[in-house]
Amino acid sequence: MEEKMACFASDAVDYRGSPANKCKTGGWLPATLILGIEFCERLSTMGIAVNLVTYLIGTMHLPSATSANTVTDFMGTCFLLCLLGGFLADSFLGRFKTVAIFASVQTLGTLMLAVSTRLPQLRPPPCDGQSCKQASMSQISMLYVSLYVIAIGTGGLKSSVSGFGTDQFDENDETEKTQMNLFFGRFFFLVSLGTLMAVTVLVYVQDEVSRSFGYGICSVSMFTAILIFLAGTRKYRYKKTAGSPIIHIVQVIAAAVRKRALLVPNDVNLLYETTAESLRIHHSDQFKFLDKAAIITKEDYVENSSMSPNPWTLSTITKVEEVKMMIRLLPIWATTIIFWTTYAQMITFSVEQASTMDRNIGHFEIPAGSLTVFFVAAILISLAVYDRLIIPLLKKWRGKPGFTNLQRIGIGLFLSVLGMAAAALAEKKRLSTLSRARQLGQNTTVLPLSVFLLIPQFFFVGSGEAFIYTGQLDFFITQSPKGMKTISTGLFLTTLSLGFFLSSLLVSIVKEVTAGGGGGGGRGSQPSKKDLQMGSVGNSEETC
Repeated sequence: MEEKMACFASDAVDYRGSPANKCKTGGWLPATLILGIEFCERLSTMGIAVNLVTYLIGTMHLPSATSANTVTDFMGTCFLLCLLGGFLADSFLGRFKTVAIFASVQTLGTLMLAVSTRLPQLRPPPCDGQSCKQASMSQISMLYVSLYVIAIGTGGLKSSVSGFGTDQFDENDETEKTQMNLFFGRFFFLVSLGTLMAVTVLVYVQDEVSRSFGYGICSVSMFTAILIFLAGTRKYRYKKTAGSPIIHIVQVIAAAVRKRALLVPNDVNLLYETTAESLRIHHSDQFKFLDKAAIITKEDYVENSSMSPNPWTLSTITKVEEVKMMIRLLPIWATTIIFWTTYAQMITFSVEQASTMDRNIGHFEIPAGSLTVFFVAAILISLAVYDRLIIPLLKKWRGKPGFTNLQRIGIGLFLSVLGMAAAALAEKKRLSTLSRARQLGQNTTVLPLSVFLLIPQFFFVGSGEAFIYTGQLDFFITQSPKGMKTISTGLFLTTLSLGFFLSSLLVSIVKEVTAGGGGGGGRGSQPSKKDLQMGSVGNSEETC
């Protein structure tokens, strides 16, 4: 009997709704199919984002500040919508349906984007000498609609794809638990590999063949990934929806507010608790106001067969402690937002910087968007050095397996300061070269300045991401209650979202301070005011 029970996953079902047989469902085969759809999502999203600013400036003739903000607002919306996707997955759809539906939405968005960049009616005529006609609202509206359809798809997909991957492994099985840990490493590797292919192959295709063909590749890859993903329907393990943690948090806060006039008893045992002893969270004295949600009154019960309490007026003390744990995450959440503002600058203004510099290696010209390959390389190198060198040394010298999650976050923030300082120095050099070229009457479309001057800023910020991303993910997962892992992951992703939105705000402020330092917007337009330099300095100061 015990051997028969061991063949079934502890808390998962198969596609029929029956207990999942571990010999027939889950494991590496279905997990690999899930990794494939995440790889294509990253390839598609980053293939669009890293090179979009050059299209908006060079083809749509938008000002540089407007172009940068369009990209950062798009990326910010992608990550913000992860909360909506997580809510739908936890409350209604489940992770499988959420991944399938929102991956289809993203595919539709990339197809719309390919069409919008293909039709000449949806873009302004090429620049005529010094005259560049900016894209009209009707021309750019299709582009915006396409981007935000992609954002909806990306947000819903990213909210559930990693969680659905871990659902394929049983945490109560030691062998499968080890495999789950390997899954996270392979997940991040494929995310990085997808980014690497996006900033090299896809950017090259967009620049040298056509935008529409490059975006068409994104559509085809996503469509193929969806078909492969659906082919594994019978092999997946599914977890039943347990309701959104967001609702539980709101219920605790609502109950505490309703009972704000009551006094919390000194004896914790008088507070409401029905959770099994092994699953309870030790009571803490912090945020005692929330304890009022667990004070029992006659009005808390509704008349039904089980006499269950109204969850909007009474919560268990364990649920209260779970909310307290989530609140304790907020200070770290707030301090990491600025890093992703720095990241946003790297994929917008640094690409714009590169487009004005000498990018030739012999007879080959590097696409401006492909310079972010140094960014991705820095991530991979930093991860390898940390795993293969730093962790063994720290374990040998201090008996600890590497830096703590907070130490990694601190290292990432420090490296971002160095990265933006390097960006400010590079921009100062670029501006002085531009000024000298104008004085000599030389062509200023491409400056006599090597694009490799930008490598330090890509390296520092890329290395910073390697530390801060893994540190944040570790922190938000390990410091959150077990039942709120999804929302804690969503909370982590909102730091990326707000970082992108803060970048848009920073660019708008700098544009106003420098009296419209975004430039005129044509292909030959130089971002020659001090917007790039001031943005870099401002970012490094805010991080400090």
